[in-house]
Amino acid sequence: MAVNPFVRALSLCHFEDFACSQGLKADDMLRRSSLPLELLKRQEGILSYRRFCALLELCARESGNPLYGLQYGLHQGVSIFGPLLYLIRNASTVGEALEELRQNYSLQNGAAEVGFEIEGSLAVLSYHISDQELSGVAQAEELATGIGIQLMRTLVGSHWQPGAVLLRHLPLAEPAAYRRTLGFLPTFSANCPGLMFDAAVLALPLAASDQMLHGLIAQHIECMERLTPDELPNYVRQLLRNLLPSGRVTIEKVADCMALNPRTLQRKLAQEDTAFQVLLDQTRQHLAQQYLEDASISVAQMAGLLGYADLTAFCRAFHRWFGVTPREWKKRQHPGLQPRLLRSRHLRALR
Repeated sequence: MAVNPFVRALSLCHFEDFACSQGLKADDMLRRSSLPLELLKRQEGILSYRRFCALLELCARESGNPLYGLQYGLHQGVSIFGPLLYLIRNASTVGEALEELRQNYSLQNGAAEVGFEIEGSLAVLSYHISDQELSGVAQAEELATGIGIQLMRTLVGSHWQPGAVLLRHLPLAEPAAYRRTLGFLPTFSANCPGLMFDAAVLALPLAASDQMLHGLIAQHIECMERLTPDELPNYVRQLLRNLLPSGRVTIEKVADCMALNPRTLQRKLAQEDTAFQVLLDQTRQHLAQQYLEDASISVAQMAGLLGYADLTAFCRAFHRWFGVTPREWKKRQHPGLQPRLLRSRHLRALR
């Protein structure tokens, strides 16, 4: 299985309140896992899946709760799917909803895949992590199991129970702890983690299904950026787009997010015939052109969103890229587009 080592920060939804319920401080756990605190506020951001698994392992250890991942997954439920949830819930049947999940899971997670198979009268919804030797991988697999249970209950009904919960590892806690959490004991040492249930459930229609809305959402989802396997420069661009609004971005910061040594990252980029500074410049140019399309964003705000310390540095870089100032560029490209301040003054004068 090819892999992109990132997942969306949406994977951390409800992290603060659940960590608090376990006697933990969310910011402390993130800091100790070398994850930026702003991930809790920017759910479209991306983070290293290795760090995410390590975070779960740390929380389980510090809370004294070996079923931290499983209970966190049950707590998160379908919130973790973000925009994908609307596509799933507007499918015609349970089976079609699970197929939408399988096909589009890369919107959220590039380090794992969802499997969906029918074996005779049984269906299996499985979860496959590419690197099964990661620290904390058992916590991550149990978290995915908890989310899967809540998804099925959302689609089928709140009283739904799987025929079996399959876990690849040995028990992390006493059988009684699993029974208290799930109401039954999982099957351990399975080939892969997943949920097994009666395949007849797949034909059940979804009450909230709206085919017209489903089609519109499908078109929107198709345009969204996926965390699919690609060359290293694309990984770096993804990180830059998400890190730049939070301030100055260095190769050390990007390498840290990827759990790489900065020299290793630079060497790998050189093998792809590029360099960190080239990717940083390209990303800033692309974002600058996007921001200039939005009259509500001032040039000073653009400088901050692109990670520049001040407006002068941004304007100097912009002139180097395009041969004009940001204001001149906007005037040439959109002569009828007035800055927000001028537009508001004009409106007041008309009143």
